[in-house]
Amino acid sequence: MRSRVLITVLFLTAVTLLVAGTTAYALQRDRVDDRIDASLQRTAEEFATFATTAVDPVTSEPFGRPYELIYHGMQREVPATNEGMLGFVEGAPVLSQEANLDMTADPELVRHLNEEVQQGGGRISTVTTSAAEYRYAIAPVSMAEAGRGALVVAFDRSAEQQEVDDIFRSYALVSLVALLGLAAVAWAVSGRLLQPVRELRKTAEQISESDLSRRIDVEGNDDLSDLARTVNAMLARLEEAFTSQRRLLDDAGHELRTPITIVRGHLELMDPTDAKDAGETRELALSELDRMHRLADDLVTLAKAERPDFVRVAPTAIGEFTDNALDQARQLGPRRWRVENRAEGVVPVDAQRLTQAWLQLAANAVKFSAEGSTVALGSRVLSERLLVWVRDEGVGIPPEKQERVLERFARVGEQPGREGAGLGLAIVSAIAAGHGGTVRVSSEAGVGTVVVIDLPAVGAEDRSRTEPDAVPSPGAGHGARAEGATMGGRTHSGQGAED
Repeated sequence: MRSRVLITVLFLTAVTLLVAGTTAYALQRDRVDDRIDASLQRTAEEFATFATTAVDPVTSEPFGRPYELIYHGMQREVPATNEGMLGFVEGAPVLSQEANLDMTADPELVRHLNEEVQQGGGRISTVTTSAAEYRYAIAPVSMAEAGRGALVVAFDRSAEQQEVDDIFRSYALVSLVALLGLAAVAWAVSGRLLQPVRELRKTAEQISESDLSRRIDVEGNDDLSDLARTVNAMLARLEEAFTSQRRLLDDAGHELRTPITIVRGHLELMDPTDAKDAGETRELALSELDRMHRLADDLVTLAKAERPDFVRVAPTAIGEFTDNALDQARQLGPRRWRVENRAEGVVPVDAQRLTQAWLQLAANAVKFSAEGSTVALGSRVLSERLLVWVRDEGVGIPPEKQERVLERFARVGEQPGREGAGLGLAIVSAIAAGHGGTVRVSSEAGVGTVVVIDLPAVGAEDRSRTEPDAVPSPGAGHGARAEGATMGGRTHSGQGAED
């Protein structure tokens, strides 16, 4: 990755420098040619004007021969650097300006210019000889009686372009040095930028099924640092998931071994010839198998809770939903069932899962309360939150154990003789989490317990007919008995309905 980044950066930079340098070089050479052509054009025009207006300083008459005209015309011009002039009369070079460029020193040039003069000239052109490349202009002179001649003005184009060539050779050298410097900087910077990727690779190599504790050291706030933080968060989630899975498997193994051991022990001690002993052992074995079946069902539910489709919300009329929950809860045991608050309105929830959670709380309330005591259900929409709860008048949970009551296989509130794997409240918590909510437990030992499922209800309004406290406290109404309340009959008057 580091080499590919370096090669890509150097390639793009080299192409950029090459395109920029080539374009600038071509533009500069064109500019030099334009300057040469402008100078040649100006000199030729000035000589043509001189030829038509000038007079011989000796006779004060127009020049009679091409030689004198060309000679005096050359005297008027001051050649620039790399510029020279050559006069032709009747096809032979007779005059030369050698101050800057001696054109007679290049026979190939003289021969070519003589041919051009014979053809009439009068244009700007280029010729290349073995010595150099020239740019020239021919200004012809024609006198009917004295013959013909021409003034040739030329620039050594190779010498004029040499300065441009030197500049861009320096540019090429500087570009090469810059590329080498860029390579060193890019190598160092890319190494620093890709450090989180190398750390990620090393961490991934060191991670095993038994060790997910490795993390990537993160510095900075760039995209790669964000990637490293994301991977660290993912590793933390994986570690938590694997730890939870191991703990679940360990606890499940322990819970499943217990009934198996009990059944095995009783079967080993059972007297097959004793009908009473065989019947009692059969009843015990079926009871333990039922417990194992319930445990398996609970474990399957908790496993499904990790799936994204565990909860499927739909608009639900919460008032009717509360009444239905009471109808189903009253079958769990002989208690004084009542609805102490009934919310109205429509809330998006998974009615099936929420009913499962609510009935689990009701079952726990029956398990840890005395026959004939009150078990109250309630629902309320408050500040775009849906609160559903179950309140009992049972044994309660000691304060030091309330923090663990939602954990899997926790039995902190059980009493001797009451069976259970300790997964009920864990399932309730998973259902609440699937809705994006939480579960709260409030309890007083010997007074009672309130368990509240707190779910989001964005857009819902509280349309309940009364204004009680949002959630009752443990023991609210403790010891009170509603007038006319019975164990068997039920009413659906809405607020405060009792069975």
